[in-house]
Amino acid sequence: MLKLTTLASGSSGNCALLSDGETHLLLDAGISCRRICAALAGLDIPPESLSGVLITHEHADHISGLATLHKRFRLPVYTSPGTARQLCYRIAALEDVVRPCAPGSSFTVGGLDVETFPISHDAAEPMGFAVSSGERKAALVTDLGLVTEAVRRGMAGARLVLVEANHDPDWVRSGPYPYYLQARILGEKGHLSNEDGGALALAAADGGARTVVLAHLSRENNTPQRAYDAVSAILDAHGARENGLTLAVAPRDRTGPVYTI
Repeated sequence: MLKLTTLASGSSGNCALLSDGETHLLLDAGISCRRICAALAGLDIPPESLSGVLITHEHADHISGLATLHKRFRLPVYTSPGTARQLCYRIAALEDVVRPCAPGSSFTVGGLDVETFPISHDAAEPMGFAVSSGERKAALVTDLGLVTEAVRRGMAGARLVLVEANHDPDWVRSGPYPYYLQARILGEKGHLSNEDGGALALAAADGGARTVVLAHLSRENNTPQRAYDAVSAILDAHGARENGLTLAVAPRDRTGPVYTI
């Protein structure tokens, strides 16, 4: 059994939990430690029972709660060498618990096997994660501007995939963001649009996914319904939901459903 729950998902903060019932891993810590602990309490998981934290990259919406979490619980932190350096610059004594792992490498935490893969994003050394318990596999594929073969290989065989559907490109171009920020979001090291997320969701379905959860939606440049409709149209056009694929959207500011595979 493998369970995934998003504690928050959006441009203002990202955090999820993966568990096999005995080993509990946080995926990013981009909300306050207080909110993380409250969400875990709602799932009957004491924060001190966490086995570690997987960090995709060093942007604030993925690490804002990490310093306090580290101070209180001293959890192992698994991330790339480049991200580890950035985190150690910012968080005192983190080098005592950080466990650098190169993108493309694999390791085991308790009963969970973790695969990593590089992603295209404007950070030091960002990477995605796929976590397995036996033959059950889930993947986190967000914060990327380009879907590469490494990403496709990383999520292949995952029955549950968190897929980025960050924005509507027309909303970005017509919105209040300055040009440099628009270019960043729309670039190859930015974020996936709803349509790009639909293509990624289709690739996940082709790779064996039974559940796709849309994640990291922009508050300013997207809505849950808009993202759902755009991705749903792409999946339906290719018959990807004829065999019962479930499509959902992760809540931005609260704990989402528990998905079990």
